[in-house]
Amino acid sequence: MSATLPSTSSSASPLYRAYVLFILVVVYTFNFIDRQIVGILAVPIKSELALTDTQLSLMGGLAFALFYTFLGIPIAMLADRKSRTWIMTIALAIWSAMTAASGLAQNFLQLFLARLGVGVGEAGGVAPAYSLISDYFPPNQRARALSLYSFGIPIGSAFGILLGGVLTSYLGWRSAFFIVGLAGLVIAPIFCLTMREPKRGGLDGANAQTNPAKLSEVVQTLIHKPSFWGLSFGAASSSMMGYGLIFWLPSFFVRSFGDALPGFFAWMPDFLVPANASDLLYASYFYGAVLLIGGVAGIWLGGAMADRYGPNNKAAYALVPAAAFLATIPFFIIGVLAPSLWVAFPAFLVLQALSLVWLGPVLAAFQHLVQPNMRATASAIFLFINNLIGIGLGNLAIGAISDGLTAVFHNESLRYAILCGIIFYIIAAGLFIYTAPRLKHDWAS
Repeated sequence: MSATLPSTSSSASPLYRAYVLFILVVVYTFNFIDRQIVGILAVPIKSELALTDTQLSLMGGLAFALFYTFLGIPIAMLADRKSRTWIMTIALAIWSAMTAASGLAQNFLQLFLARLGVGVGEAGGVAPAYSLISDYFPPNQRARALSLYSFGIPIGSAFGILLGGVLTSYLGWRSAFFIVGLAGLVIAPIFCLTMREPKRGGLDGANAQTNPAKLSEVVQTLIHKPSFWGLSFGAASSSMMGYGLIFWLPSFFVRSFGDALPGFFAWMPDFLVPANASDLLYASYFYGAVLLIGGVAGIWLGGAMADRYGPNNKAAYALVPAAAFLATIPFFIIGVLAPSLWVAFPAFLVLQALSLVWLGPVLAAFQHLVQPNMRATASAIFLFINNLIGIGLGNLAIGAISDGLTAVFHNESLRYAILCGIIFYIIAAGLFIYTAPRLKHDWAS
């Protein structure tokens, strides 16, 4: 299997490397649009299909996580051997088609199966990209490059929320699935025709290992690197809250601040907020802005700090995220318990930024804990841990707690269920602090 364009040396021109990041961010953006759009659509889906919060969380979390996590490792092993660009092209086509198919669902089971299909496709979308970026950018630029790539998370999540809210308000939730799914299918051939396969390990020195490694060799290597496991489980703990917030906050804003949302957006022009605008549309604008502004700022800050301090102090790749997670605590409490949207907005903005600082440092560290011939597979093992715990349990935990608290707190049950999640950021900080002094010993390149 070979890419449409011939392989390129790792010394690609700055202009082409900029294009590589751009097209990878576009694909990752669609990855997260298709992954997270169900969060904003949860309100009309719940109403039309008569679902409980627990069913919504299963459909939004476990349905995606099951196949996404379990297929990620064998697909990544293939990416360490074959064309990463072709693998990503096929993955993009599959998850986009299954997103469009979600709009045809008539009941919980059908939607659950469609979301399983999205997970199947997205299993091949991230680990190969990490490996590609590491072969296009030298070690001292990788944290920033991976941070730029990770912009796809807040951009995709924000556009998923915004598009979901706007399209649902005007065309219905089914049309939202159709439109974003078909748009991804248009991007797939463009990616395939313009993305070249770089030389593996070309920027890692003469001693870099590029012969394909067996899964047993990758596992054996990682077993002896406690920093890999500390970073993986720390990230997974934070992702329980991160994915939980992305999925549940739109519903939280509608349930707890629905009456206040129109007044918060009174300054917007009528063509953006019509007179009959739903609370869902207002919530999509509110949380979309939080995700986009806060997320991009936090990811870039983490990558810049890692590239500045990491080369001279490997512990910085863990300590920078740990400090950020501890700093989220007051903003988390203020945002969730805020008496008004004017207090909640800046609190959630800072919370969103701090909660995503970890991406650049941690993803860069993973690329240096193993040799180039193991990068995609090692990244997939990390994604297996992070997403099975983060996506699979985060949404479900908040949804189940919310259902359990309904008898006491009624419409405010979701507020207090989200507040319980602060413990996951504290656990993440502790695991990163534990990992920091071990990174220097485990560094491979």
